Amino acid sequence: MARREFDSPNALREVVGTEVAVTDWLEVTQQQIDQFADATGDHQWIHVDAERARRESPYGTTIAHGFLTVSLLSCLMAQAVVIRGLRLAVNYGLNRVRFPAAVPVDSLIRAHITLQSLDEIPGGLHAVWEITVEREGSDKPVCAAEWLLRYYL
Repeated sequence: MARREFDSPNALREVVGTEVAVTDWLEVTQQQIDQFADATGDHQWIHVDAERARRESPYGTTIAHGFLTVSLLSCLMAQAVVIRGLRLAVNYGLNRVRFPAAVPVDSLIRAHITLQSLDEIPGGLHAVWEITVEREGSDKPVCAAEWLLRYYL
């Protein structure tokens, strides 16, 4: 599915309840994992110690933080969905975040993006996006979440 472009936030009404986009594949590197560990102070060995992870981890390698995967939603959404005519878009939070499978270092991930609902709010719209992030070669998703965004006109 190609990148989707909408001329206005109101144009989203036509796609409520449908899969709007599937992103390109994105590689998750050790450099990203290390930078995320530095930014958050989460240096657990399963994320940053490749040698120990090779020996002791059930994955045989380091894995991305679950919260790193969540933080990549912004990047994935930006590459797949463009909404023109916005004055402001605000991250309003997340519902029901799950990490059914790990993201081993150097994995390729992509997101399936569905607009679950779109409601009026003063000055704009409240969107609930269902995001399912998959890893190439895995049967299980690595992240499933409802992402709440507010679009101000």
